[in-house]
Amino acid sequence: MIFSILEAKAQGLKKLTEFEAKEILKTAGIPVVKTFLARSKEEAQLLADNIGYPVVLKICCRDLVHKTEAGGVSLGLAGSGEVGLAYDRMLKTMKTEHPRYSIEGVTVQPMIDGGIEVVAGVTRDPQFGAMVMFGLGGIFVEILRDVSFRIVPLTEEDAYEMIDEIRGRALLDGARGTDPVKIEALAEVLLKLSHFAEANPGVKELDINPLFADSRGCVAADARIILE
Repeated sequence: MIFSILEAKAQGLKKLTEFEAKEILKTAGIPVVKTFLARSKEEAQLLADNIGYPVVLKICCRDLVHKTEAGGVSLGLAGSGEVGLAYDRMLKTMKTEHPRYSIEGVTVQPMIDGGIEVVAGVTRDPQFGAMVMFGLGGIFVEILRDVSFRIVPLTEEDAYEMIDEIRGRALLDGARGTDPVKIEALAEVLLKLSHFAEANPGVKELDINPLFADSRGCVAADARIILE
């Protein structure tokens, strides 16, 4: 497992696993959902029992970018039996449809219920250099492309402006009886991403999608890092 960008670069890696990306985000001070790596069905079941149900299982693989579409994600598993079945099913799918992929295991994490899904990240533009991105997350980022950008380094004012610029901004203020999102927590994540981009020029892309936000704060449920 790689737990730093320097380590990854020293090994000549171009992509990090979700598990590695989350560990690196934690060192950057970004809230991350507790995620554990299981290398066997029995270990996945034990971890799930300790976490408490429902849980989410995901294939841990450097080459698998879109895990959901490839059958590498199982949501809302409500017991040890479901975890075992999901583990076997996902491993079988990977071996059948992606036999050349190197599978490092399966991650186990609690299922997050409620909140608004947003996306945040870092990209490097050939002309402007490192930029921080923010927008609505989940499927909305690909369908609506409701995102805003700022060049690194960000100021606190930049972070709040990015949040206010998206077309779906009203969703963050609460809709249909839901509590408003803690905007300060989102702004803090954007500022930490800016600091991270400055400190790690070798990072080409960083995506947190989804970043679940609610009235208490926010937490990264999935992450991806690609190196130059």
